[in-house]
Amino acid sequence: MSETIEIRDGSTRAVIALHGAEPVSWQVDGREYLWSGDPAHWNRHAPWLFPVVGASAGGQVAVAGRSYPMAQHGFARDSRFTVVEQGPDRVRLRLTETAETLARYPFPFRLDIAAQVEAGRLAFACEVTNPSGAPLPYALGFHPAFPWPFADGERRAGGGYAVRFEQPERPAAPEVGPGGLLRRDERPVPLDGDALPLDPDLFTEALVFLNARSRWMRFTAPSGAAIRLEAAEFPHLAVWTKPTAPFLSLECWTGHADWMGFSGDLSERDSQRLLAPGASARHGVVLSVEAA
Repeated sequence: MSETIEIRDGSTRAVIALHGAEPVSWQVDGREYLWSGDPAHWNRHAPWLFPVVGASAGGQVAVAGRSYPMAQHGFARDSRFTVVEQGPDRVRLRLTETAETLARYPFPFRLDIAAQVEAGRLAFACEVTNPSGAPLPYALGFHPAFPWPFADGERRAGGGYAVRFEQPERPAAPEVGPGGLLRRDERPVPLDGDALPLDPDLFTEALVFLNARSRWMRFTAPSGAAIRLEAAEFPHLAVWTKPTAPFLSLECWTGHADWMGFSGDLSERDSQRLLAPGASARHGVVLSVEAA
């Protein structure tokens, strides 16, 4: 079986890798809208984050008094999913526990990620299932990046790009401390109502909007064209890049990194969700291109 799967609807095309269930290409009318994954800047395109989002204190999580190693953003993005359904314009991929995951996250689980394309859109339906008899602590996130600038002849710095939110957000974000842990201190964010004018120098760290009011945000070009991310059941949003990297990432999360000083059980981690035995939880993301 190929390590990638192409899905297509007319002039909208996406390529999904079995490694991480990660979309590695999304083209509309022949134009590429996902970041290339150039390792000189960032070697990923649009990873899924599970069973944690962000950094864990000491690179570990505690479960029932025992410590387990946990990489930043968990292990799903580096795991191979299997195909459970496939059609010309859609595919459903699945990840379940293995001996390797149980050594880092001692829980049975099922994570399904279904991708579907239609004109100008790439939609994802995610389902987390707990097949065990004990609660399942989890967080899920999506971390897509897009070329910046995404239109020919435009510039990053001073180029008139912005992120526009569905609603005005708090003009502050938690500071990011050593190892990617969150501080309780906040840094100001230069929001102008529902608009965040973009400048590469803003991004010494990610701008994290915890418990955001908005369910969607739009990465807008000076022409008025935009890439929109709409999230369902993802309460936290983030915007990130590196000052010298020609991409911008729009992110949606159910959880976030540990606060500095946290030392509790994974089930006590702030915003980590607890899924009841036998239950499933659903989350959705839609990427769409909007013309000028």
